[in-house]
Amino acid sequence: MTTTTSGTEAVWQRIAPVYEDVLAHPFLTGITDGSLPRAAFARYVVQDGLYLREYARSLSLCAARGIDTDTVEMFASHASVAVQVERSLHNDLLRGLDLDPDELAAIPPSPTCAAYTNFIKQACALGERHEAIAAVLPCYWIYHQVGHTLIEAGSPDPVYQRWIDTYADETFAQSVRGALAACDAVAADLGPVATQEMTTAALTAARYEWMFWDSAFNDERWPSLGNAA
Repeated sequence: MTTTTSGTEAVWQRIAPVYEDVLAHPFLTGITDGSLPRAAFARYVVQDGLYLREYARSLSLCAARGIDTDTVEMFASHASVAVQVERSLHNDLLRGLDLDPDELAAIPPSPTCAAYTNFIKQACALGERHEAIAAVLPCYWIYHQVGHTLIEAGSPDPVYQRWIDTYADETFAQSVRGALAACDAVAADLGPVATQEMTTAALTAARYEWMFWDSAFNDERWPSLGNAA
């Protein structure tokens, strides 16, 4: 008997090793045991806000390329929610970290943030439909998995616990299930080459997810070259 691998199963097979590395990263282990320096978390929150603004643009591009009306509506709604999260959750977290959002407005995207957002926008604008959905999927899926893993341990830091709760919430889980279903739908008729393209796009995005936390943890900055600001 022949068994068929779904699109999301094929994607997870590629990104699962990266996800294990994500869970083992000191940024996330530091969230659950409370040892993560607040400065590292603050850097993450600022960059995540910059990321979500561009991620919303990518989701809008996915909406424009939806295979049916439900998919168009779903990704358009998720794009709007991404902006709302940036405005509400991140402002709440910044207040909890005693940081002034106005003072942080001039901070540019980190090298990793810029590279990641450029990758997904290019995939969504210029790639095939299956590459577009695969490129945005790890942000949904990995955060969902992280939230449900970390909620079991919790965090002694109320700011970190607020962050965990957001991604362990059922409302977010519903969004993730929608994105997974969209991936399976677009992958249903793909041949081996297109399936490889899809899983490769997801793998690249998953690697950027790990790099995003790592860049905040290690205070990644642009190199100072010549007289560049």
